[in-house]
Amino acid sequence: MRDFAAGIRYMVRGQAWVFTHRRWLAWGLIPALITLVVYAAALVVLALYTGDLASWATPFADDWGDTWRTVLRTTFAFLLFAFGLLLAVLTFTAVTLLVGDPFYESLSEHVERGEGNVPTGPERSLPVELWISLRDSVRVLLRVLAFTVPLFVLGFVPVLGQTVVPAFGFCVSGFFLAVELTSVAMERRGIPLRQRMRLLRGRLGVAVGFGLPLILLFLVPLAAVVLMPGAVAGATLLVRDLAGGAPPPRE
Repeated sequence: MRDFAAGIRYMVRGQAWVFTHRRWLAWGLIPALITLVVYAAALVVLALYTGDLASWATPFADDWGDTWRTVLRTTFAFLLFAFGLLLAVLTFTAVTLLVGDPFYESLSEHVERGEGNVPTGPERSLPVELWISLRDSVRVLLRVLAFTVPLFVLGFVPVLGQTVVPAFGFCVSGFFLAVELTSVAMERRGIPLRQRMRLLRGRLGVAVGFGLPLILLFLVPLAAVVLMPGAVAGATLLVRDLAGGAPPPRE
């Protein structure tokens, strides 16, 4: 619980930092708002067609009684939309970081400068930086799906699927959100994805404590837009304590 509380403190410190540096908060809203509009449109389309998708995916229930067929397809539609919403929350960060890469890099660097001892990142062009971010985000997404798909199936299990599975799913999502948000400061230190995940697994309570509240807050309309700059700032502070100010030796 102590590590979990420490993770929450990093999240709060990051939000406090941007709200005392309003210029960074204002500029950070732009890429997040662009991403939000695109995702909102996609979720509206998904909500409109979940019923049709549920009927298409469960043809075996056509001969069932009306009550059980309705229960099955309503549950399927609900879980499908919940899966889409969770996927949107997880990928929102990666896409927003790609859209606003120059800004969030500058924001993270400014946070480090305020703390002292800014690491000198590897010399890369912007296209190369974007490619590395995209590649790592896809790798993280594949890991997320490795958890999410089984959890989606387990969601049909009575009681367990409505209690333990969602709670575990949010914790997993919080961890991977922390992986995404720390990528900016980790990249500055030349830390590859596999080593980043190892560092965060080593402080699992801190990583989940940092990411889980953000996952829950991101579910609130417009909250993700307002909180993204602070999330990047908090992740930078987390990385400074986790990996230190100087780049570690590469594997």
